[in-house]
Amino acid sequence: LMLLILAPVSAWADTDVEEALADRYVGAEDAPVTIIEYASLTCPHCATFHNETLPEIKKSLIDTGKAKLIFRDYPLDGVAVRAAAVAQCAGDDGYFGVLGMLFKSQMTWARAADPIEGIKQVVRFAGMDGDAVDACMADEALIDGIVASRMRGEQEFKVNSTPSFVIDGETFAGSRDLKFFEDKVEDLTN
Repeated sequence: LMLLILAPVSAWADTDVEEALADRYVGAEDAPVTIIEYASLTCPHCATFHNETLPEIKKSLIDTGKAKLIFRDYPLDGVAVRAAAVAQCAGDDGYFGVLGMLFKSQMTWARAADPIEGIKQVVRFAGMDGDAVDACMADEALIDGIVASRMRGEQEFKVNSTPSFVIDGETFAGSRDLKFFEDKVEDLTN
């Protein structure tokens, strides 16, 4: 169980869009290898990666200082865009916690008759109330920035599916296992 320490809910109403859209990563800033993940919060393969493979990568490569992982939004639908906005509004301290909550409970909220209400139910455990969620989802600049992240991924790295990973400028589409990442990091650091 991971304990989340989040900013007061009022902070979410004043989200600085540029700050919210800045790259967020796990791992040491100066790690020798950077893995960029493009994912959609409504993509089942992305959820499987986050729930099963990422903890192994974190233990083997990120916690040991060999790599860092940058998460970038690549929403596949309108619900994913809105879920991404909610995660972005959680700020640096809460971002990966909210992302994790959304991926862990994806089958519940993403398939719900009212996915937005489902998202609200999930993130209330992170201290975000319905008004904060509505404010995030109504922030047009934030929504535009999330869509722009997808466009940049397509233009810069030829990303066209999720999850996709960019390692040392090379794009790899589809879910990968721990050994794939360990081998890539090993090749780049030797």
